[in-house]
Amino acid sequence: MTPTALPRQEKVWDIVVRLFHWSLVACVLANLLFLEEGDPPHRWAGYIASGLVLVRIVWGFVGSHHARFASFFPTPSRLATHLAALKSGRHEPSAGHNPAGALMMLALMGLVVSLGVSGYLMGTDQFWGEEWLEEVHEALATLLQVAVLLHVAAALLMSRIERVNLVRAMITGIKTWR
Repeated sequence: MTPTALPRQEKVWDIVVRLFHWSLVACVLANLLFLEEGDPPHRWAGYIASGLVLVRIVWGFVGSHHARFASFFPTPSRLATHLAALKSGRHEPSAGHNPAGALMMLALMGLVVSLGVSGYLMGTDQFWGEEWLEEVHEALATLLQVAVLLHVAAALLMSRIERVNLVRAMITGIKTWR
């Protein structure tokens, strides 16, 4: 095998990004599938998830190159260029988040924090028993479920398009293109 035929590898996701990702997955799955709504473990998993997002936001400014928002922030022009390249079949794989993936990541983090805030407010004296807030919280949870499904589907699709196992990369931190 010649050197040019070897897969290209790049260290992309640092340990903070990977621990954030899989810890958030655990909190969200626990709250959606296993923990009873409103019980203390459900609330604590929500608070932990919100705290994880806050840590990730800080890491987005001080972390490694591919963790920094500046390296992948989904501006309108970056998104338009990315989507046009995908549509035309000229898509170039990106080392870090592509613009659509970055937009999804920010949306997921926003939903998690919104769920944490609405969940917290439901336990305060001012909003205790407010049906509208419970409905907002449930709607956010439903939106999060839809977004998670889209995220997983997009990760699998982009793995195929870019010829890289994105799940393995989020475990090992290394992207290997075939």
